[in-house]
Amino acid sequence: MWDPARYLAFADHRSRPFRELVARVGATSPRRVVDLGCGPGNLTLELAERWPSAVVEALDSSPEMVAEARARGVDARVADVASWEPGPDVDVVVTNAVLQWVPGHEELLRGWVRALPSGAWLAVQVPGNFAAPSHRLVRDLVERRWPALRGLLRESPVLDPAGYAEVLSGAAVDAWETTYLQRLEGEDAVLEWITGTALRPVRAALDDEGWAEFRALLAPRLREVYPPRADGTTWFPFRRVFAVARVL
Repeated sequence: MWDPARYLAFADHRSRPFRELVARVGATSPRRVVDLGCGPGNLTLELAERWPSAVVEALDSSPEMVAEARARGVDARVADVASWEPGPDVDVVVTNAVLQWVPGHEELLRGWVRALPSGAWLAVQVPGNFAAPSHRLVRDLVERRWPALRGLLRESPVLDPAGYAEVLSGAAVDAWETTYLQRLEGEDAVLEWITGTALRPVRAALDDEGWAEFRALLAPRLREVYPPRADGTTWFPFRRVFAVARVL
């Protein structure tokens, strides 16, 4: 289950990659813009503002996120990204921090490029920090104390920029990566950040007592690797991978 409030607690950090991704999309008057994995809809509204004449379609697999998006005025619906297919009027597709959850998404991307009309734009952003200490510590803790959960964690579910450029090679591709040095606020800020995303499968698998124990064991490990600064903030490097393709 996704928690929109927890996810939005870091809205500024999560929105910056989205904006830098969409800035590379050169569409001027698209007929339909699709936000695949719209989350709480706060960024979908920015797509509508940029292309006010377009029909903006928003999908997410989480009923909680869709409800939050609809409360913001976004015409969102519950749907599985893996089964979505573009219609003939889709000129822009944005999938921001979504495909890391979809096994085999490389084939999805190839299929979308084949199905989209000539001149359409496909913009993809995925987190690329699965080798970071934050994720390694989680995997180590699961391996040591909760080995039954090891299948819930993803080792490296995304490609590097060259990999996505190759997957999208049937289109004109711009691919790159950025490591953001995020300044997080609050106690155990890194733990709170990954609780809203990477730790969702672990939280869902544990009861309240088990989850409390997991957090209690993980928190000091994260503080050691990501020490709080004197002002109470914490530096958290976060790598992201981008690809923007224009269908030929």
